[in-house]
Amino acid sequence: MVQTPTKTITLEEFLNLPETKPASEYIDGEIIQKPMPQGEHSAIQGDFVSNINAVVRPQKIARAFPELRCVFGGRAIVPDVSIFTWDRIPRKENGGVANVFSAAPDWVIEILSPDQRSTKVTKKILHCLDHGCLMGWLIDPDDRSVIAYPADGRSHAFSEPDQGLILPTFVKDFQLTVGELFGWLTD
Repeated sequence: MVQTPTKTITLEEFLNLPETKPASEYIDGEIIQKPMPQGEHSAIQGDFVSNINAVVRPQKIARAFPELRCVFGGRAIVPDVSIFTWDRIPRKENGGVANVFSAAPDWVIEILSPDQRSTKVTKKILHCLDHGCLMGWLIDPDDRSVIAYPADGRSHAFSEPDQGLILPTFVKDFQLTVGELFGWLTD
């Protein structure tokens, strides 16, 4: 849902507004509330975060965050999953994870919700790529497909169950097929 403020607000003003549930994003001067995640979306998101973190987090390679606000390039977005390489995770003085992430994720994943337009979500992925993101995925549960957007600009579509999905180079010990990803909906 797009919320049109009575006056134009800045990114800084947006960041001072109370949080909404589901989260709102600030894109091109508009406040856009994300759709409420439903079953398929939540299942894929939860299992993806758990599975990728089981591989990359113990080795301090990267960490996946669900619904993390990322502020960069004049926008405040909340990707479904944001993966940051270990050395790019903002930290507090005590070494803990900081609350503010002011950079594009290294890998961004969006899961299409019913009634959500794929072009709007794709534009968000492209914005991330324009600001240093290494890989973007658009997962479509209805179509059982994934479109991968590597930083080199050549997108790849995956829809066959046995197809292995392409991953960012920093993820070496993780493999996932289309069938395994959508298998999380029936497990």
